[in-house]
Amino acid sequence: MSVLEESPDSPLKKRPPRWSDIWLKKTKPLKHVVFAMQLQSLASKDPKSQTLIPHFANIDRTLLLSDELLLKILSKLPLSQRNPNSLVCKRWLNLQGRLVRSLKILDWNFLVSCRLVTRFPNLAHVDLLNACLFSPRNSEFRLTHRMVSMQMSSGFCSNWDLLEENLLPVGVVDRGLQVLANGCPNLRRLVVINASELGLLTLAEECLTLQELELHKCNDNVLRGIAACENLQILRLVGTVDGLYSSLVSDIGLTILAQGCKRLVKLELSGCEGSFDGIKAIGQCCLMLEELTISDHRMEDGWLAALSYCENLKTLKLLSCKRIDWNPGPDEYLGFCPTLERLHLQKCQLRNKKSMRALFRVCEAVREVIVVGCWGLDNDMFNFANVCRRVKFLSLQGCSLLTTEGLEAAILSWKDLETLIVVSCKNIKESGISPALATLFCNLKELRWRPEAKSFLSSGLVGSGMGRRGGKFFKRS
Repeated sequence: MSVLEESPDSPLKKRPPRWSDIWLKKTKPLKHVVFAMQLQSLASKDPKSQTLIPHFANIDRTLLLSDELLLKILSKLPLSQRNPNSLVCKRWLNLQGRLVRSLKILDWNFLVSCRLVTRFPNLAHVDLLNACLFSPRNSEFRLTHRMVSMQMSSGFCSNWDLLEENLLPVGVVDRGLQVLANGCPNLRRLVVINASELGLLTLAEECLTLQELELHKCNDNVLRGIAACENLQILRLVGTVDGLYSSLVSDIGLTILAQGCKRLVKLELSGCEGSFDGIKAIGQCCLMLEELTISDHRMEDGWLAALSYCENLKTLKLLSCKRIDWNPGPDEYLGFCPTLERLHLQKCQLRNKKSMRALFRVCEAVREVIVVGCWGLDNDMFNFANVCRRVKFLSLQGCSLLTTEGLEAAILSWKDLETLIVVSCKNIKESGISPALATLFCNLKELRWRPEAKSFLSSGLVGSGMGRRGGKFFKRS
């Protein structure tokens, strides 16, 4: 017997198992991969076996990978490759659908036929705004708005609410919300228009993780359904949009909202009516509210005084408001927001001195003031900002009535000012810069100065050291 030949009783026959044998025994997909590699290697060495290559090439090697493993691989690819990857095969199409988290729906039938929830079962953000509009085909008229873009059945409407006759019925919208709630229980954000209390209640019961909601054409009754969304943190309510649709949100709805959604962090009220009582209820109940946005409001006089009840408010935004508060009441009833850090005014009409004085009194603890494209802000109006002694950041854009003297009168008392941005304010002239204002400029961390097109201040400051405090240099805009 040869020395290397194994006998039946030889101990060499019972070779201890190797680690690779144990590993391969419990990994069936990997054994297929190893076998395929060996088969390809043998086929490349033996010319007689070249016929195996075409047969082996037709095998989909990704079938050896589980769905979970293939999903991890596909999720690492860039977003630009998602659409091409979904065209590989049906399996990849389904897997790519499971990776989609955000979607804007344009076809309502895609939702109510359950194809949406079947194709994209893991949706977290859904926008139904355009899908809720009936857009007739072959129409000669097209409506374009910052919210929607759609074909119109006619060019004119008797009441000038152009979207009223093109909205899906409330019952149809509610049925779509029910399908969405049943198919996407992990929904976190939703945009919808013309829903009712019943549809939102269904959504609140099924989608417990819903945190952000944007509701158009809202009214007081609908807010009963929103109040059931206990985990809601971000909410945008649109009541009336001039020329598109009209709806009523009053103190009743705001009180219902405040008592139900106590975890709100951000709230935007657009085209809503209300008064002191509604804002007060929100401030007393929504203790976590940090950001409040008032857009195109239709509120009654005296609502500014209710802001003092928002004890944890950090950001106040007023957007496209035709008026602030024409009769805010006496100063002793105004109060102020002690935690407020940011005041943002954009495209508002600031023509009433009582309103501006009351606004700055309420916001006297603010650290950042941003004014963009507001009408009526002159020297007298801006002088009321003297009470805001903690301002560190000031940005003025498109304030055509404000002059250099008015700017100086307000900001010289701001000892903590670090950043100043002045853009497109044509009446602020470099020739009017006083020595005191120039000294203030030298102590800033950042200065962005372009009040008019022919501004040469930046070139004239070369070598002066202006704007070098804190290690940040002067920036040219």
